[in-house]
Amino acid sequence: MKPLLLASALVLLCFPSAVAQQVDHPHMDHDKMMAAMAPGAMPQQTGEAAFAAIQEIVALLEADPATDWSKVNIEALRQHLIDMNNVTLQASVKVVDNKSSITFVVSGEGAVRESVRRMIIAHAATMTGVDGWKYVAAQTTTGANLTVTPPDVASMQKLRALGFIGMMTRGMHHQQHHLMIARGMSPHH
Repeated sequence: MKPLLLASALVLLCFPSAVAQQVDHPHMDHDKMMAAMAPGAMPQQTGEAAFAAIQEIVALLEADPATDWSKVNIEALRQHLIDMNNVTLQASVKVVDNKSSITFVVSGEGAVRESVRRMIIAHAATMTGVDGWKYVAAQTTTGANLTVTPPDVASMQKLRALGFIGMMTRGMHHQQHHLMIARGMSPHH
């Protein structure tokens, strides 16, 4: 049985075209595809997180009769999502534990460096004071430093556990922030 499984795995790895079909998107009949689905069955994932976030915002804007399309800027949202991706997946983070605070030294090169600067400065401005936490951001030659001071010892343990990216996710402001960017508004003022 094991040799058969191994052989099957090798075929799949070496010849992915044997099991995957090339999709011809320009000639795809979306209406026919939707009609062929089982009644009530609808996939929920769009296949890529940034695309899904943009799709969600576009749907909200289209559903809102008060949307001022002359101000909508979906490209600005796309650029922000690129920044989020760069900071989440491409930036380097060094942690300096100062006992009562932590400084995250976040760096990158080129576009990643610029994303780090934008994201950290904006996050500090948005989150400082929330739940008693203090955020201080400073631009550096390689990115930005972010010093986070929690309100008490228990919160310091939480900060250590969250680390940089966990701390960046704090606050359910991100979804509203994305909608504001798409509407052409400045979410940091």
